[in-house]
Amino acid sequence: MRIDLNADLGEGFGPWKMGEDQALMEIISSANVACGFHAGDPLIMDTTVRRAKALGIDLGAHVGYPDLQGFGRRAMNIELGELATYVVYQLGALAGMAAVAGYPMTHMSFHGALGNRVAADAEMADVLVGAVAQFDSKLIISSSSSQAIEAAADKHGLPVATTFLADRAYDAQCLLVPRGTPGAVIKDPQQVRDRVAQLLQDGTVTTLDGQRVKVNARSILLHGDTPGAVELARDLRAFIEGQGAVITPISQLVRS
Repeated sequence: MRIDLNADLGEGFGPWKMGEDQALMEIISSANVACGFHAGDPLIMDTTVRRAKALGIDLGAHVGYPDLQGFGRRAMNIELGELATYVVYQLGALAGMAAVAGYPMTHMSFHGALGNRVAADAEMADVLVGAVAQFDSKLIISSSSSQAIEAAADKHGLPVATTFLADRAYDAQCLLVPRGTPGAVIKDPQQVRDRVAQLLQDGTVTTLDGQRVKVNARSILLHGDTPGAVELARDLRAFIEGQGAVITPISQLVRS
């Protein structure tokens, strides 16, 4: 089988760095780049775009709430029309950097609290995915399992690549468990490997309450801000390839 290995990157700000992006980008096949709202800034975005080009990995916009202090992980009450403009603004920022570098933007994803809300809210998904389609009808939506996002993408003619979050717990609806819940973030490397093995072997994940649910994932996501992310990514890539899978950029999986 072929599967994408991607990570959320570019999540520093000014002199403050988050994670080891340079090393991590040598391991993954697709990058989701913060666009300045929850993290990131123009210089970091430009550097990350050019690094993606040099390595030949897919480039995606990682858009979130305007919440630098909370790293985009706090819920915000923003009117949908306004929120749609925030999504377009962030897409445009990364697309501009990509255009100057001469490298295409292939996909987008929703970050943190915004991602959790969109995945569970059909009305929000319709509005925000619709805004993505108006911006660029060729973009791939990279998302955790979500009937709301899948339905919106189908309505607006965008492809979806479902992503499995190896270090996050799922509920019975195959949605991510909120970070504040005990056990929501999985830090044990062996447990992460076991979850990836289960996904590759039978396409399922065991939920926080012990149920097995189906995950039709084309991609596996790692968080670049997780301590030890590079070592975990290197270990996971070797493990995935040892299972006979081929690490492949997200656009090649969706458009081939």
